[in-house]
Amino acid sequence: MFSVCVFCGSRFGNDPGFEEDARELGRLMARQGWRLVYGGGDVGLMGTIADAVMESGGSVLGIIPERLMQREVGKQDISELVISRGMFDRKERMIAESNAFIAMPGGLGTIDELFEVLTLRQLGYHDSPICLLDRGGYWTSTLDMIAHVIDCGFAESSANGLFERYEDPAAIIQRLEPLERSASPES
Repeated sequence: MFSVCVFCGSRFGNDPGFEEDARELGRLMARQGWRLVYGGGDVGLMGTIADAVMESGGSVLGIIPERLMQREVGKQDISELVISRGMFDRKERMIAESNAFIAMPGGLGTIDELFEVLTLRQLGYHDSPICLLDRGGYWTSTLDMIAHVIDCGFAESSANGLFERYEDPAAIIQRLEPLERSASPES
């Protein structure tokens, strides 16, 4: 099954559009028959996208560290919830289960997850697409920082090719659609 890992916030943020995007992305993924792989929480954008996938008849794999199980209220009403040993184990499992990655708005954990998959792609550990869902320019300052790193000589300009930026969920679905037939997650 084609699996898409979505990194997103355990909060809703201050723009109602963030939640709208999570709901729409979840519905579209379920309609495609794609499995959502995500951080396993029942709160914020994480809970919203998981609910949208499940309500639309889709499949959801949540992976949450034992320590966060109570804090983020591990989501029980999904297809499968895996309890990981910790944050590193969580990311490793999420990456191994996924054919593509989408980063929605979120906090430091989301940024950490995004930079993990960017670094792994840069180093050749995977070549899966990394899409940024960039409502209202949410990722602009992060992309400015990457440009600054390049300008200061700490990364090649090719680092800008590690990710793709989209303003709406439908455009991301359209981008990933052709990959569905040929892709399978690494074991």
